[in-house]
Amino acid sequence: MPKKGSDTKPVITAPRWEEVQDFCNPDKLLLCPYDPHHLIRACRFPYHLIKCRKNHPELVGELWTCPFNARHLMRKHELSHHISTCVDRCSVNDSCVASDKTDSKFQIPVSTWTAPVCDEDWDEEVDKHVTSAPSFVWDVSKSLPQDRSV
Repeated sequence: MPKKGSDTKPVITAPRWEEVQDFCNPDKLLLCPYDPHHLIRACRFPYHLIKCRKNHPELVGELWTCPFNARHLMRKHELSHHISTCVDRCSVNDSCVASDKTDSKFQIPVSTWTAPVCDEDWDEEVDKHVTSAPSFVWDVSKSLPQDRSV
């Protein structure tokens, strides 16, 4: 039986972004970087970060965002270590740059289309086919009053 003066509350620990996580589990609880008392489901975590950022404006200048994953927030002095060890970091030589062995379905075909030879001259055609037909102007009549039938 616990003593009267001691409060024995279980300590809840949730993984942070630097720990290995099960990314397929949307119900996994994550620890909020703004308030350590907030345990947020992984599927709601990005929305919570936006809300908590508005509620804690004093921490906005202190927390820096990881360039590889916007959900990773840390203090400025932790940023350089995090960048070198981020689980979402990709090596430029490995997976971020397409290699020569890329699948053909991801390659963009080179266009071989060439413009056909055109022997038309539209300006010359206009000059040849100029007609003496009067131009149409809206709501203006070219007919004389005596030509109209009553």
